[in-house]
Amino acid sequence: MNQGPQVPSGSDDDTPDPHAAVRRRAPAAERNRDAILSVLARVLPPDGIVLEIASGTGQHAVHCASALPGIVWQPSDPDADARNSIAAWRAHAGLANLNAPLALDVTDDDWGIANVAAIVCINMIHIAPWEAAEGLFRGAGARLSAGGVMVLYGPYRRNGAHTAPSNEAFDQQLRANDPRWGVRDMETVEALGKQAGFTLVEIVAMPANNFSVVFEKNA
Repeated sequence: MNQGPQVPSGSDDDTPDPHAAVRRRAPAAERNRDAILSVLARVLPPDGIVLEIASGTGQHAVHCASALPGIVWQPSDPDADARNSIAAWRAHAGLANLNAPLALDVTDDDWGIANVAAIVCINMIHIAPWEAAEGLFRGAGARLSAGGVMVLYGPYRRNGAHTAPSNEAFDQQLRANDPRWGVRDMETVEALGKQAGFTLVEIVAMPANNFSVVFEKNA
């Protein structure tokens, strides 16, 4: 999950932390983690493996695994530095239900994991080519059973328009960095999900003009 600017994390107390130099900290992840968790706690199953796609720094993985002890949280990221940060957060937290990160690229057919109970993807599809969104739904469809949930979080356009001037500026910035990136139209994402066998069951307005979008795998 791309969470914006990232800085090394310091120790939370005076005890030397051997992982502090590797643990990245994204301020945006700290700001949105509780709002996201409030949705996940309600829509995710009470147990089973939850696969997080593009886990980024690893902050959300630790926060969610700590708050949802019945779930086994499986983080992943295609970037080696991100996986190192996730692993460092995991070592720092010492949570039994937080797995080591997978090297997972959604555009590959082999994700290195088979069936899962649910999938979470935070702030990815707008900071990646559209092929990543296609791969995400294709791979999720192959790994979720009927009724399985996939939750996406991030900014979206609605009915062809941005929901805030800040989102429009962010979209322009993304496209300047890479023309394949950009804030996606929610209706286009919904149509992609439908093609992959998913139904959009809930849209939750979130702080800072973001949305949590909940899909369910069809029978």
